[in-house]
Amino acid sequence: MNLPNLLTLSRIPILFGIAALLLLCSREDPVKGASTGALVLFIIGALTDWADGYVARKQGLVSNFGKLMDALTDKVFMVGLFITLLVLDVLPQQWDYKGWGLFLLLLMLSREFLITGLRLVAASSGIVLAAEKSGKHKTVSQIIAAALLLSTIALQNDFSACIPSVVSKCFHLAGLLFFIVATVLTVSSGTSYMIKYWTVFSGQESDNDN
Repeated sequence: MNLPNLLTLSRIPILFGIAALLLLCSREDPVKGASTGALVLFIIGALTDWADGYVARKQGLVSNFGKLMDALTDKVFMVGLFITLLVLDVLPQQWDYKGWGLFLLLLMLSREFLITGLRLVAASSGIVLAAEKSGKHKTVSQIIAAALLLSTIALQNDFSACIPSVVSKCFHLAGLLFFIVATVLTVSSGTSYMIKYWTVFSGQESDNDN
């Protein structure tokens, strides 16, 4: 258990901290500053996604465990956060035309865990598949979407007295647009990932090696 792996695993307790703060600011008597604290925690969590890889390469601590856990904790961190935002109705969840938020989140969730399962299948054959560049792009788009949506909550709860409501509405709209983009990139990157490594997932590569 080295520093890069600790940074990677730290995203899990950070996620719980963000969820707890968001619940505090969603009560009838919201705790002042809780939503801003959630945004700050998210930024810290997002920075660990960059820091763990940087430290691992800098100190020569790149490992198969780190590659797998980095990808897995990214998924848990982002999907868990979007689920929290859906519960708080920051993402649309009603069962009508506004319920597209739930539909897109289910698409994202399905892709993330499907790819994780396929990676584990490859790992059982001794093959470790690192993240693709397209996967990094979708992670960046997810981070931007989440940051904008969390900023919306912070602006509404902690800065409404000094910042016009139209600003928070613009942040919310931008966050929803980036969430749509993130979902499209998530599905497309997952599809290309499956196509590229299909021989690994299906076991054909192992058969050819034998």
